[in-house]
Amino acid sequence: MQMNTIKTKLWMLLISGICFSFAQGQTATVSAGMNASGSGGSASFSVGQLNYVTQSGTNGSSAQGVQQPYEIFIVSVLENQYNIALSVYPNPTEGKVNLQVGDFKNKKLFYQLLDMQGRLIEKAEISEMQTELPMQNLPQATYLLNIYQNEKNIQSFKIIKH
Repeated sequence: MQMNTIKTKLWMLLISGICFSFAQGQTATVSAGMNASGSGGSASFSVGQLNYVTQSGTNGSSAQGVQQPYEIFIVSVLENQYNIALSVYPNPTEGKVNLQVGDFKNKKLFYQLLDMQGRLIEKAEISEMQTELPMQNLPQATYLLNIYQNEKNIQSFKIIKH
């Protein structure tokens, strides 16, 4: 009777081992990850996913993996009818950003710095060929810098703050 009990346990162990060998779970090799939460909810994220699979067909393609990112950026560079050379540097930045205006001759320019939700961070007149925008106190994020002349948006820049 004891021999039957041992055989039964071995068979159950063997069967459960076979069943669990076919079970699959979501796994990924990533360099970092974390859970973030706030008043608006919570999210899990991973950084540096090393392996994923892309399936392609006649109707499109699908990337299969863990936590695939999805971002939408619509930044338009409007045609500059006034032929004003504008540049922003350094970008990305850790502190300040310089706005360089070529051929500045009192053109009544101003800028608006917005976050990605469209909230106004700063608005000021551009009174020199080089204007410094302090960003040291802003959180790490992506911002939009819109340049206006006579209330018309003549150029937009995407600025990344580290």
